[in-house]
Amino acid sequence: MEIISSLQNQKIKNIVTLIEKSKERKSAGLFVVEGLKEVEMLYHSTYEIVEYYIHEKCTTLPDFIRQTKKPTYLVSEKVFDKISYRESTSAVVAVAQTKIHALADLLLSEKPLLIVLEGIEKPGNLGAVIRTADASGADAVIVCEPNTDIYNPNCIRNSVGTFFNKQIAVCTNEELQSFLKTHQIRSFATAITTDHYHYQSDYQQAVAFIFGTEATGLSNFWLTQADEIIKIPMLGKNDSLNVSNSVAICVYEAIRQRAL
Repeated sequence: MEIISSLQNQKIKNIVTLIEKSKERKSAGLFVVEGLKEVEMLYHSTYEIVEYYIHEKCTTLPDFIRQTKKPTYLVSEKVFDKISYRESTSAVVAVAQTKIHALADLLLSEKPLLIVLEGIEKPGNLGAVIRTADASGADAVIVCEPNTDIYNPNCIRNSVGTFFNKQIAVCTNEELQSFLKTHQIRSFATAITTDHYHYQSDYQQAVAFIFGTEATGLSNFWLTQADEIIKIPMLGKNDSLNVSNSVAICVYEAIRQRAL
């Protein structure tokens, strides 16, 4: 197994670039995953792993890494610190190929439950929503008009690896509206401007919850095109929640209703 100890090694430079720059991830069609739990979830997914980087002091590795035929490199502590982005790590980094995330590729259940995020800007929030989607069993997370890269390391980290378990699609507002109509999925846009609370709607059938950014909310497109506008009760002085909290409140209300 080759050992890399120089920060000037071209492979290390490439990984740092992939971590830091969305443009490079898109150009290369590659992204970086850190942490043993996350890498193992990556391994069991449909993503194609390109290579592994292991901390030189790591003594325990799962069989799927020890027996892999993919290029695997031991790296020194200073090199690993350079290619990792969190303080506590399990000493494994993987590079994998990105995928196309098209609406047409989504596999829907009989009564799909979709989470839609319009214009999301913070990759950490997107990762947290994906984690909620995984926990709740939602069919997919759909990102409309994105202002962040879904392969940003913070997205994958905050999803705690569930990024690799959950269907994700990226599209325009118009593409999603057509998709929802084709599949007869009722859309529920969240906004503080309505008097209709989220628990007053019926989510027994196919549902898409649509959320905007915390700063500006949803665009006029969804405020005029959605089937219903709903809001979560805000009983304090603040008028918004973190988007992952809003998602959880609405999605679990749908789950509660469907369990009745």
